[in-house]
Amino acid sequence: MPANREKNMQADEQNRPAGREITDMAGRRATLPAVVKTVYSASPYGFTALCSIAPEMLPGLIQPLPSESLKYLPACLHKLPVIGMLPDTDGLAKARPDLVVVWAETKKPFHKKSEDALNALNLPFVYVTMGDLVDLADYPAAYDFLGLVLNQKERTDRLASYCRQTLSEVEAVLQKVPADKRPRVYYAEGRDGLATEFDDSLHAHLLKLAGDVNIHRGNIKTHAGMERVSIEQIAAAGPDIIIALERAFFADVFKNPDWKQVKAVIDRRVFLIPSLPFNWFDRPPSFMRFIGLKWLMKCLYPEHYHIDLIAEIRHFFSLFLGVTISAAEAAELINQPVRHQTKGLAPHRYPDSLKPTGKAV
Repeated sequence: MPANREKNMQADEQNRPAGREITDMAGRRATLPAVVKTVYSASPYGFTALCSIAPEMLPGLIQPLPSESLKYLPACLHKLPVIGMLPDTDGLAKARPDLVVVWAETKKPFHKKSEDALNALNLPFVYVTMGDLVDLADYPAAYDFLGLVLNQKERTDRLASYCRQTLSEVEAVLQKVPADKRPRVYYAEGRDGLATEFDDSLHAHLLKLAGDVNIHRGNIKTHAGMERVSIEQIAAAGPDIIIALERAFFADVFKNPDWKQVKAVIDRRVFLIPSLPFNWFDRPPSFMRFIGLKWLMKCLYPEHYHIDLIAEIRHFFSLFLGVTISAAEAAELINQPVRHQTKGLAPHRYPDSLKPTGKAV
């Protein structure tokens, strides 16, 4: 270990106030600083969650932010240095956050390489665990835990409440639509649209929640996903709807003669997944999937899911990211004119527990 790094670690340890004992979500006892002023997560799952809780506590980014995402993110994130992801520890050694959040799978929560790297830097860390790393049903508990750890309980109570209400709304809609009446969906990945996910993949989690409507049935082999399929397979399956990850594919699909044999293309029911400031559906799977789930339900069940999506998007960005966006900006995010989403719908009213209190930081 370089001498200056070791000196910084010793000075940091001497200046750190007496700690507090907690049990993290993996059941592991951890000693934290009495007051956590800076927090970091070296995974996209944890980093994005922290952006929604306390962006002002982040000392850096896992990767540079795309310029087009900046207006949808708190100003305090815009000029932060890149710390990066494990196993690279140089950025962490310089930043020395008070706490590191390790995101883990509920069934196999302990990650030895991460622990070794963080212990070598003498950095306190806690585990946040979720089913399959990204299960939306586990977000409320994660927000509850992080709210206590970061002294942000009032804020995370609101975020957790929104998450629970969203899942309840979706379940109520699905109760009205029999399984054989639900639209069948193909998730198109890659520039050619010929990569997709099995129905049990973490990358297609929203399709499971939205009525188990994924046409590509089977078992995921690795977390990477991106299973290759042929246009003939897709045409034979006859999806009612296609959701597209890549803008290049979406721009081409209606002009490409190979895709004109696919039912969803014939019916012009192809939707581009919103992607700012983080993707609303996948890669990385993040808290943005809660508004992504509402968007998806509106695409799949417009006759049953009666929300003003534009108002919902504006509320979500205010609540989770502390930014104010216009109706036109919300419509641009989902590639729809304002009138298409709001015509004939009453204004959405939120309970007090869901009204945003955060300000742009």
